[in-house]
Amino acid sequence: MIGAVLMILLLVVVMPVGILMTGALAAVLLGGVLKKDVDTTHEGSELLELSEIDPWAGPAG
Repeated sequence: MIGAVLMILLLVVVMPVGILMTGALAAVLLGGVLKKDVDTTHEGSELLELSEIDPWAGPAG
């Protein structure tokens, strides 16, 4: 009986959480690598500077 309960707990709780956390970690790593590549590729572009501005900071003046 304990084995069945542990197997259900593993399949319902542990595996989905592990899969979601692994996907989140992969997304963070991929996003960081791609942003670094794009920043170095388009260095000196006015659009790069525009993408770094905080839209919630208000007017720059």
